[in-house]
Amino acid sequence: MPTVVMTHGAFCAGWAFEVFRAPFEARGWTVLAPDLPGHGEARGVAGLSMSDYARSLVKVCEGLPEPPVLVGHSMGGLVTQMAARRVRARALVLLAPSPPWGVTGSSIEEAITAFGVHLADPFWTSAVSPDRHLMRHHSLDRTPKALRDRILARLVPESGRAVREVLNWWLDPFMTTSVGVGPLPMPSLAIAGDRDVVHPAATVRQTAERIGAEFRAMPGMSHWLIGEEGWEDVAQIALDWLESRVGVHA
Repeated sequence: MPTVVMTHGAFCAGWAFEVFRAPFEARGWTVLAPDLPGHGEARGVAGLSMSDYARSLVKVCEGLPEPPVLVGHSMGGLVTQMAARRVRARALVLLAPSPPWGVTGSSIEEAITAFGVHLADPFWTSAVSPDRHLMRHHSLDRTPKALRDRILARLVPESGRAVREVLNWWLDPFMTTSVGVGPLPMPSLAIAGDRDVVHPAATVRQTAERIGAEFRAMPGMSHWLIGEEGWEDVAQIALDWLESRVGVHA
């Protein structure tokens, strides 16, 4: 069984996969869920770039005996896409992933968010505090209250530079979040919640088309696919898909 490396999203750390990793481990997978730089005990995300996050994921994978399977949620889904070619990953599973450079959002909510980020100051050097009200009502809206409260209490600041590279990619002349030319060279699956307003299913579908991934929409689900009601179904779909596409079996 290859190792699966799970990469968390913005304002979180490796703890975000505490629930989601359990079915993988029960099936015999070795699961790693590292903290992205500045998100763990050693805090300090100001000025960090998405390229720093991708390099940290590559470094984790270089220490493994064989290429891993990569799983990424939200912003971590984009980090995963950025690292995939360098890691030569066996497969990718992207859960409500942030889109790469060149993929335009599909909803007015995404446009409003990107415009608000563009107006925020300072532009590159800040650490952005989590907006717990927005996360409660948009990211965690279908997460059980007890779990939601624990998540909100553990949120950490995020790099303003990284947020802007994701949401305002058209202002980035360095194309930081580009995932290269053509489809990614490994089997990939992108899963979206059809009630997600953070990364709507239509946007995730565009991402899937851009990287050559299979696409699956989860009826009634929102953004926190790794822990909200129905997360077990998401994990089962991911595991079944990995067994059929990568040829690994518990």
